[in-house]
Amino acid sequence: MKLSTKGRYGLKAMFELSLTQRDGPVPLRQIAQRQNISEQYLEQIFSSLKKSGLIKSVRGAQGGYLLGKEPKDITVGDILRVLEGPISISDCVMDEHACENSGICVAKVVWERIKQGIEDVINSITLQDMVDDYNKNKNKNINDITDLIIK
Repeated sequence: MKLSTKGRYGLKAMFELSLTQRDGPVPLRQIAQRQNISEQYLEQIFSSLKKSGLIKSVRGAQGGYLLGKEPKDITVGDILRVLEGPISISDCVMDEHACENSGICVAKVVWERIKQGIEDVINSITLQDMVDDYNKNKNKNINDITDLIIK
C-alpha cells in the first residue's frame, strides 16, 4: 500500500495547523510555504478536510484555517480515511465478491491481519502525539547544539 500525495500532504498540513492552533486561523499560503506544498493542491485537500469537519475556515483579513477539533481528538486514521478512502491492502478484504476464491483463500487472512495492524497504528496516533514528538525532538536537538557550543 502506498499513500498518494493527497494523504501525505494532508497529514503534513494538519500537523502544521496543530502546531499553530493557539495562534488563531492560519492562512493557506503560510501552510503551503512552511510544508512546501502547492497552494492550489492544498486548497483541494482542504476542501475535503473541511467537508469532513476536521478543519474549519475563518473569512476576512485575519482569516485562515483552524482544526475542527482538538489535536488530541484527531487521529492520523481520521485524516487518511477522508483523503484516501478506506484502508485496504487487497481488493478481497474490501469486497468479498472481488475474487471467486475469497471464501477459501488462505492469503485473505494475512491481508485482513495486515489491514487491521495498519488501522490499529493510524488510529492510535493523534495530531497531539505528532506535536509532542516534534517538540521533544526539537528540544533534544537544541540541547545537543547547546552541549556542542559549551564544550
